[in-house]
Amino acid sequence: MKKLLLFLFIAINIQFATGQITTPVVRANFGIEADLSANYFNNAPQSSVDDWYLDGHPGTGQFIIDTTGAAAMVAGYISNPANRTKSFSRLMHQAPYTVVNNNLLLDAVFHRDFHGDDSTIFASGSNKNGMSPVLWSTPIAQSVPDKNEILDAFTHVRRAGPNPTDSLWMFGGLSIENTTGSRYFDFELYQTNIAYDRASLSFNGYGPDAGHTSWVFDAAGNILSPGDIIFTAEFSSSSLTLVEARIWVKKTSLSITPTTFTWGGDFDGDGNGALYGYANILPKSAGTFYTGILNSAAATWAGPYALIRGDNSVVNSYIPRQFMEFSVNLTKLGIEPASFSTNACGTPFRRVLIKSRASTSFTAELKDFIAPFSMFDYSQVDANAFVKYFCDTMPLTTISVYNALPTSVYTWTTFDGNIVGSTTDSVITVDKPGTYYVLQQLHAQCPAFAMDSVTILFDSVCAVLNVNITKFDASCNGKYTSLKWQASNNGQAKNYVIEYSTDNRIFKELATVPANGEAHLSDYTFSYLSDKNEPMEFYRIRVIGKNEANKYSNTILSRSLNVSKKAPLIFPNPVQGKAWLSLHSPTATIVAIYLSDMAGRLVKTIQIPVMQGDNVLALNDLAIQKAGVYIVKVKSIDGETIQKIVVKK
Repeated sequence: MKKLLLFLFIAINIQFATGQITTPVVRANFGIEADLSANYFNNAPQSSVDDWYLDGHPGTGQFIIDTTGAAAMVAGYISNPANRTKSFSRLMHQAPYTVVNNNLLLDAVFHRDFHGDDSTIFASGSNKNGMSPVLWSTPIAQSVPDKNEILDAFTHVRRAGPNPTDSLWMFGGLSIENTTGSRYFDFELYQTNIAYDRASLSFNGYGPDAGHTSWVFDAAGNILSPGDIIFTAEFSSSSLTLVEARIWVKKTSLSITPTTFTWGGDFDGDGNGALYGYANILPKSAGTFYTGILNSAAATWAGPYALIRGDNSVVNSYIPRQFMEFSVNLTKLGIEPASFSTNACGTPFRRVLIKSRASTSFTAELKDFIAPFSMFDYSQVDANAFVKYFCDTMPLTTISVYNALPTSVYTWTTFDGNIVGSTTDSVITVDKPGTYYVLQQLHAQCPAFAMDSVTILFDSVCAVLNVNITKFDASCNGKYTSLKWQASNNGQAKNYVIEYSTDNRIFKELATVPANGEAHLSDYTFSYLSDKNEPMEFYRIRVIGKNEANKYSNTILSRSLNVSKKAPLIFPNPVQGKAWLSLHSPTATIVAIYLSDMAGRLVKTIQIPVMQGDNVLALNDLAIQKAGVYIVKVKSIDGETIQKIVVKK
């Protein structure tokens, strides 16, 4: 199983006095005293302190981790003990960049490790820090000493003020199985989207520099680009006794004097001759950069998700010293974006990997790990309009952001259209054709984070718009795909250009079918040998009028899956990056989508307007979920369908 979550950003290979390490403290209005309860600090009520959860103490302090479905999960532990072996994560209760009690919240994660047959462990042998993740060996169900077994882990990042330039603090909490003897942990932070594949028992997505991403400096010691970070710690049976921060660098970089921190003197890679490795660092200025490293007292509440012990028993409290907590000032350490770049809204890392070691040596044998989990994966703006083509008259039309974050700032511009009213909202009104651009900022003081655009087309004559494409259908018979459609006012058309796509974003021309010259209603059929392996393809028709004007049909989907065409289908499956819903509706209506996790807890309810006929709709609320397996119920006018979906990152 696993070991503890020690998210300490700390810097030195120095022994500190226990009194300095174990003092309860409030930092950026977050309580650090090895307790999970908001509005409660150092064994007494305190009505304004934030913390991981709420436990009934009144006050203005807020909880950070989402608790949706917690009671149902704990009930499931009792009714179905097999659920106790499963891992899961919960994200921050608030939206990114929410200001809470005058502090800017960036992200948070709670992660429960696997229990029972655990495939996220290191094989006995030579797995060590400094090696590339591709070289690590991770067998299934090998036993792990209980002092190395991680149970739960917490991570939270916030700024000590409402601005992106205020000091950046990281808070961590962790629980472990064994509370006696010395315990050794690493908290490794990656710049890449490193992931662990339990099926192949291997890591992927790691950095290019011997399995990591290296920090790069100029000759003057300025940081040009950040790299991976690791924080190592040693806990005795009563307190933290050693903390160290290291960064991944090319060995020759040690000859450069950094501007934001100093070298500590140690360097360890994969062997004595390693070109890349982890070098320890120290803060540039004097003073404490970490505080409040503590162990829990007896009968400390274990939170709304309870605690699963190593023997799979369910308990509501920690035993003494089982839960530990800490805080680190990343700004003082000199390794957060505001320390070395003009973009204080940049992310300090992307993935977190927690490991345990056999001894105090940085290169000791690795024992247990929590598979890399993501942080700072904010939703990028995705804008659309329900109707994009008008003729005769141009009515007031709304364009909206489908996946709007309440804390993001959306600014709209156009060079050839016209926005009526506000230009800084997730929804705008327009009254002219043109292309409308929306810029997303995560905070009013942040630079641009993402951009999207929507084009509204208009034909005052309605020459081509009057050529309506109806009964547009695609069917697949083996390798052959057949397209059928009906065109009204066919006499106004010159050609029908068939376009296809495998992702519903990039379309390519497939063929041009000349109009047959019939004046009014006309039927068309086109078939071709689609010798492809894609389980589905998107098709649309571009109508070219005799006056060379253009008009697009709706997009339809051809499935090579053994699924009823009329049944709603979410694809691709697994979902990675984008998710779509294909659905046929006999009328314009609202479709309800219920997203639940494998324990049956409702994660999200989505309502989407659909048009009569075939619809292909983006499901951004599904695509942004954390990796895992979900049950998706689609409730439409035709009834309900249920589909199991795998989300990958």
